[in-house]
Amino acid sequence: MITKRYRNDDVDLAYADEGRGETLVLIHGHPLSHVTWDEQAAILCRDYRVIRPDLRGLGASALSPVPFQMETLADDLAALLDVLGIARAAIVGHSLGGYVALAFYRRYRERVGALGLVSSRVQGDTPELAEMRMAMADRIEREGMGPFIDFVLPLFFAERVYEERPDIVGRTRRLLADCSPRGAAEMYRAMARRPSSEDLLADITVPFLVVTGTADALIPPGLQRYAADAVPHARYVELAGCGHFPLYERPIETAEALRELIA
Repeated sequence: MITKRYRNDDVDLAYADEGRGETLVLIHGHPLSHVTWDEQAAILCRDYRVIRPDLRGLGASALSPVPFQMETLADDLAALLDVLGIARAAIVGHSLGGYVALAFYRRYRERVGALGLVSSRVQGDTPELAEMRMAMADRIEREGMGPFIDFVLPLFFAERVYEERPDIVGRTRRLLADCSPRGAAEMYRAMARRPSSEDLLADITVPFLVVTGTADALIPPGLQRYAADAVPHARYVELAGCGHFPLYERPIETAEALRELIA
C-alpha cells in the first residue's frame, strides 16, 4: 500500500487509502502506525473504502512543533476527510485510536456513521496512570524507545502468544523500535491529558461496537464492557483468550466484527 500525504496546521501527515464503497476509517494504537490494520484492510477493502491515517508524530506523519491534544488529532482526521471529499464515515480506533475516535465523535458527530472501539475505553486516566505516562514520556525522550518496549511489549498479547506466535511479537517489536521517541513521548503526554469520554455514552445514537479480549492486560475487559453496557444498542464482541492486540491475534474475527458494524 502506497502511503499518501496531506497537510493540516502546516503539519505533513500520512495515510493509506484503498477500496471503494462506504468509508471505514481505522485509527491505530500507540506508538504504532496504520500498518497494524493491514490484515483487516486487506479483507474489508474488497467491499468498502478503507482509510488508515498515521497520527501526527507516529508512522510516516510529522510531529507538530507544539504539544497537542486528542482534539487536535480529531481535527487532523476531519481535515483528511475534507481532502478526500468524504462527508461521513464509520470511525474505529484501536487503543489510543479509540480515544481519537471518541474525540472525533465529540467534535464531528454529524460525520460519524458508526463508531467502534477495539481494545479501548471511554474512561480518562487516573491521576496515578497519568503521572506514570508523563514519567515514561520523559524517559523515552532521554533514553529512546528501549525502556518503553521493555514495559509495554509483555503486556500487548495474551501470555501464550509469546511462545506460539513469535512472528507477530517480533513484528510489533520492530514497529515500536522504529517509532520516533519524541513522537511517542508527545503522544503519551496527550493521552495522559485527555478527558473522560463517559459523558458521550448517553448521546451515541449511531451503530456502536466494542471489541475486547478476555486476556487484555493493558485495559481490563470490564472497563471496555462498561461502554457497551451504557449504550443500549451497542454490540459487544469478547474474544476469548485474546490480549490487547486482536488486530494481530484474531485478525479475521476482528475484521468480521467491523464488517457487521458497517452493515
